[in-house]
Amino acid sequence: MQITLNGQPRDCAPATTITQLLETAGYGGRRVAVELNREIVPRSQHASHALAEGDQVEIVHAIGGG
Repeated sequence: MQITLNGQPRDCAPATTITQLLETAGYGGRRVAVELNREIVPRSQHASHALAEGDQVEIVHAIGGG
């Protein structure tokens, strides 16, 4: 199936969870915020929330500095 990730088309397997997407996109283990179709998905739901065809996902990660 196809989704949009950070403005770019991306293929992924049907029923891919947000956690799986984060791993394959290189965000595994990072503190990120995930917006799905313009709504924030709480971290507690990342493992159980499956993506659907046409979903629009934005991933924002914090960059520390000093």
